[in-house]
Amino acid sequence: MSKRKDAPGERISEAEHAVMEVLWDRNPISAAEVCEAICARRDWSIPTVKTLLSRLVQKQVVSTEPQGRKFLYRPLIERSEYVGGESRRLVNRLFGGRAAPLFAQLAESEALTDDDLVEIEALLREMRK
Repeated sequence: MSKRKDAPGERISEAEHAVMEVLWDRNPISAAEVCEAICARRDWSIPTVKTLLSRLVQKQVVSTEPQGRKFLYRPLIERSEYVGGESRRLVNRLFGGRAAPLFAQLAESEALTDDDLVEIEALLREMRK
């Protein structure tokens, strides 16, 4: 995967994120292959996928490579990098940059399962070492 040193500046829309998930799963792939993976679920057509891919290229989070009469697409950012950036934005925007109120909100709304709590506790133990 090509490397990008910084997180994307411009936000990725929900539709663009769906395309990125396909690209993170397998790449490089053509627009037609992206469409095969997602168009039926989303009720999209190939022109929709090509538009979304074009936007992602403009945002510099996807690269293109010509292959005959088509292009192959690959992500320029790792999924973990994207998720990390979005997580930071969420915590900053909704919780003043503090993670504790986020966990409190999730606990109060009963969104955390017992498995989630065990995983969080293990992460905290690991971080304290």
